[in-house]
Amino acid sequence: MQKKKLITHNGSFHTDDVFACAAFMLLLDRKGDQYEVVRTREEKLIEEGDYVFDVGGIYDEAKNRFDHHQRGGAGKRANGIEYASFGLVWKKFGKELCESNKAADIVEKKLVSPVDAHDNGLDLVENKHEVSPYLIQHAFLATEATWREGLINDEMFQKSVSIAKEILSREIIQAKDLLLAEEAVVENYKSSPDKRVIVLDRNYPYDILGTFPEPLFVIYFKESSNNWHIKAVRENPKIFKNRKNFPSAWAGLRDEELQETTKVADAVFCHRGLFLAVAKSKEGAVKLAQITVEF
Repeated sequence: MQKKKLITHNGSFHTDDVFACAAFMLLLDRKGDQYEVVRTREEKLIEEGDYVFDVGGIYDEAKNRFDHHQRGGAGKRANGIEYASFGLVWKKFGKELCESNKAADIVEKKLVSPVDAHDNGLDLVENKHEVSPYLIQHAFLATEATWREGLINDEMFQKSVSIAKEILSREIIQAKDLLLAEEAVVENYKSSPDKRVIVLDRNYPYDILGTFPEPLFVIYFKESSNNWHIKAVRENPKIFKNRKNFPSAWAGLRDEELQETTKVADAVFCHRGLFLAVAKSKEGAVKLAQITVEF
């Protein structure tokens, strides 16, 4: 079987070409195709590529050419974020890799768009504290050769792609399982007698509850601690502001102190941030939530 040729540029590398390469590897692994990665800027080698990304000056999805450096770029999303090579590859193959448009869209918003935005010089976050967030782009930047290390970028590119391949694979799994969880959480919500306190039968991700007006707390069993956890539903999953906090008098209390204060016999802990409380039983957890709802 002739190996497929994945062509990208040599020299320094960035997060978009690292993830674009990882996406192709996952795709070809699934198909059972053999492949090799060639890092070059030689036009003759580029023309021979089966998949060409972040090099070549052409965006032509039908011909599997995915560059965005040409005059005029390669287009923008509806939200204004320009496409980089990762986004162009994902635009064509994301659904195939995720086996659904919904899962592909989750990965697009969570990982692909931010990578493309950074590659095109667009800041998505505001620096408020003279300390910048450490993004995935910085992790891959750390793998590049420094001025003292010499020409080791080919080796480091391969290592970076291996890491990106694992991350992308996990994000696909996370997205697919999130969609299944959302279905279950919505069913729990619909069947809940008090829609301010939602008791889940599994430890599902539950951000979907924020799309409904009533939920204030969610309760679930956590196997690692063998306890029932009660967590506040946030006003927005991207910010640390709860729809309702636990009472401030509970902050940081444990065991006997919390039990005496709440009159819940198996209360275990309340986080000083007032977003989490713990009880040994489901009944205890529900009681803590109900007290807070009526507080």
